[in-house]
Amino acid sequence: MSGVDFLPFFRGLAWTTALTGGSFLIGAILGLPLLMAKTSRFLAVRLIATITIQMIRAIPPILWLFIIFFGIGMGYFPIHPFAASLAGLGLIAAANMAEIYRGALKSIHIGQWEACSSLDLGRWYAMKDVIAPQAVRVALPTAASYLIGLMKETAVASTIGVNELAYQGNQLSQLTYRGLEVFAIVGMFYVLLSIPVAWLSRVADAHLRSKVAR
Repeated sequence: MSGVDFLPFFRGLAWTTALTGGSFLIGAILGLPLLMAKTSRFLAVRLIATITIQMIRAIPPILWLFIIFFGIGMGYFPIHPFAASLAGLGLIAAANMAEIYRGALKSIHIGQWEACSSLDLGRWYAMKDVIAPQAVRVALPTAASYLIGLMKETAVASTIGVNELAYQGNQLSQLTYRGLEVFAIVGMFYVLLSIPVAWLSRVADAHLRSKVAR
């Protein structure tokens, strides 16, 4: 394949990167209020949060995109394919990140909370200075693995016309009739995208471990 043939891959790479990063950012932010609701002292709030998270995670990503793009977008008001994909994948990421956060908090020994209480630290300072740094270190590897999985899930956005890697690969394979070669290159791009995420996760984890050990 010539250098010109690679231009669609790089356009797709830009869309895939933007969709992955945007969806993960939405999930990381919205996961926090979901976590607070899931760990609320009120049973009704916990129940609503639990049902919401389970329902979001139970529905396949491609179906969420269809619901938002074809259901809401064509039934009520038009939605751009990228915006629909961002909303759908961001919603799924929020539910998954809430569970990652909850698992990280549960891993913190209750003695940490008791020590903060004995030192008369307020709940905010206990969370900010003691609990959160440890929870972040625990959550980081799982969050990085989920980010890599989310990057692969962005391929479903091709079904509603987002020009990401899988879409560009499909278009190019139909034009060139070289499907094996084209999709092997698409796969290589996904691998190349995942390597920096895994490497940065290990670097950040080592840095956080060194800070905790001091």
